[in-house]
Order: sequence, then C-alpha cells, then structure tokens
Amino acid sequence: MPPLLCKAMVVMGSMKQDVVVVGGGPVGAALSLALQPLRVALVEAHPPQALPTQGFDVRVYAISPGNITFLEALGVWGRIDAARIQPVAAMSIQGDRADGHLVFRAEEAGLPALAVIVEGAALQSALEDAIAEQGQIIRCCPARLAAIERDAAQVRVMLEDGTAISAQLVIGSDGRDSAVRRAAGLEARESDYGQLGVVAHFETAQPHHGTAFQWFRGDGVLALLPLPGHRVSMVWSTPRPHAEALLALDDEALAAKVHAASMGVLGELKLLTRAAGFPLRYNRVARLIESRLALAGDAAHSVHPLAGQGLNLGFRDVRELAAVLQSRAPRQDCGDYALLRRYERARREDIATTGFSADALQSLFASRSGLAAAVRNSGLGALNGLTALKSLLIRHAAA
Repeated sequence: MPPLLCKAMVVMGSMKQDVVVVGGGPVGAALSLALQPLRVALVEAHPPQALPTQGFDVRVYAISPGNITFLEALGVWGRIDAARIQPVAAMSIQGDRADGHLVFRAEEAGLPALAVIVEGAALQSALEDAIAEQGQIIRCCPARLAAIERDAAQVRVMLEDGTAISAQLVIGSDGRDSAVRRAAGLEARESDYGQLGVVAHFETAQPHHGTAFQWFRGDGVLALLPLPGHRVSMVWSTPRPHAEALLALDDEALAAKVHAASMGVLGELKLLTRAAGFPLRYNRVARLIESRLALAGDAAHSVHPLAGQGLNLGFRDVRELAAVLQSRAPRQDCGDYALLRRYERARREDIATTGFSADALQSLFASRSGLAAAVRNSGLGALNGLTALKSLLIRHAAA
C-alpha cells in the first residue's frame, strides 16, 4: 500500500490494528500472512526487489522441508516457478584433511530432499503476491520507523512520514540492526567474526546431481549450493583480507580460484554474477519480548551461514509466534505479556542450540592447532559411519 494512502487512513481514524509488523522481508511478510485474520499493518523501508528476467538473484536460501510445508500452507510456495528452485538430495562436507569427510543424503532419513534452494527475489515475490491477493494486510512501503510508544493499553508506532499506527502488539522483523529492538532497549551481544561471506553464481562443466558441497579450509568455509541446470551458488566465508582479495579478482581469475579451492569437483567454472561480500556476525539477543513487543528473524538472532539455518530459524520463529497468537483466548489481547512469554520460552532452545553449534563449528575449524585438526577431522569421519545419528541430525535440520 502506498504510504500516502496509509497516512490518509490515519487521518480518517481507521488506522488501529491488532498487530504492526516492522520489516517486510521474508520473515515479516510470512508472519503477516500467518497472523490472518488478525488486523495487520506491515511496515517496510525498501520497495520489493524485482525478480531478474535473466539469470538468478545472487542471494539464495536453503529452505528446510518443514518450512516448505509452512509456506505451502500460506499459499506462497506454489507461486514460485519450479524452474527457479533446486532440491538438495545430498550434502558433501570435506574437512581440511583427507580423513575428514562426511556425506548426508536425504534418502537416509526418508526425505525427498535435505532442503530446497530458492532465490531470495523469487521467494520475496511469491510472498508479495500472496499478500496482495489476501487483500487485508495494510502495507506501508517505503516507510521507516521513527519511534515506538508503549503503555498498558496499547503500542503506538510512529513512522518518519508522520503516520501513526495504534495496535495491541508490535513485532520487529527488521533485521540484525533492528530499529524495533533498539527502540525497546533490548540488549544484543554481537560477535564479529572478522569475515565476509563472498557470494557469486557459477556455471559448471559437470552436473552437480543436486549435491551441496562444503569445504572447511584454512582460509574459511567454502560452499557450493546447487541451482537449476549446470549452475551453483557460492558462499565463501573467509577472513576480510582474503575476502577483499577475492572481490578484487577479475571474472576468470575468481573462477579459477574457486575451481582450485573446490578441488575441481564440478569441472571448469564460469562466473555468472558479480561477486559481492557481506559481513558475518553472531548476534545473541538477551530477550525476545518486552511489554507489547516481540522480535523474530534476524532481529532476534543471527548465526554463521555455514549451517544454512538463518532464514529457517526465522521461519520457525514465525510458526511459533503465529501459533501462540492464534491460540489465545477469545478476548485475550495480542500483546498480553504472559502470551508473549510462551513464544519466548518455546524458541529459546532452538535459537541457542543452532547459534552455539554454528559458532563452535566455525571456531573449531578456524583453529590452527594440531589437536583441533585431529578432533574435527576424525569427528567428521566417525560421524559419517553412524547412519542412525546422521538420520537424527538430518531430521532436526529438516524441521
């Protein structure tokens, strides 16, 4: 909805909602849909990114089977062109020694896929279309948060253009530098890995057969995620000096560098997109809720990308928060603190376990200690032979 129409509704006195969601990325958009039939206003600073007519969006996500089921229920997943998604049948993980090798296969856990790779723009476009078709969500975009006022009876969200929205609850899904979190005074402990995630897409000479590859190297973690056809998406999580050196390479030199680092597993590579880099940080938020306020997605947590769980964690936040709000008593306020505590308690273990595991694994493989090298590589090799345990891990990640 254009911001002028949003503002006009306030003047007419009709801009009172049940929930205001600040942040219209995948998490916020999905949450707005999942909260129906509540009255929801969705505030987003940036207009939607157009879906590329040629090639693929450089940002991709690995969506778990559980979250695909959730997106199907929202009427979102079926809107994505099947030619723009790629199921992951297996994942090959290589440590920094020959004995450190681990393979996960979907069939080991009786799943059709470990995950499905989807372009960020394709997913966002499907969410936007579902919101437009639903027709009841008030959308303020582009619009930025100016202030939040909370009292015992309501929360009042003020936007920079003068729009004011009253509601029972405000939810921050506005990223790891969340303005909602800052406005609430909620503490976030941040660890900067001193790394960039370098991303790019490549055309491959050899088929990937739906396999995702990951190498733990002395210069970081290199991942090649399968895309439709003979294409892969690279994420190289590496210290800043090395990342900046990679970003400075021309197309042919970068392709040759990635080919060598990936041990030529997919043959010669051809760069399809300009490489980009983004900083890697581990954010732990002390509280997910305050009076009449809750956090979800990267506003509530951000983890190292080596596990591919960032957006999956966010969607699991959405599933839990929507379930809690939808199950409230008939006259219970959406901003009821006891209600929000149920959400916070339910999400704590998953968030803490996933974040800690990714951080510990990154630290273990970043260590140059000979003992650490022996532990990490022998651990990968030993786990590779434990089929039952691998199946359990796959099912946990598939949630």
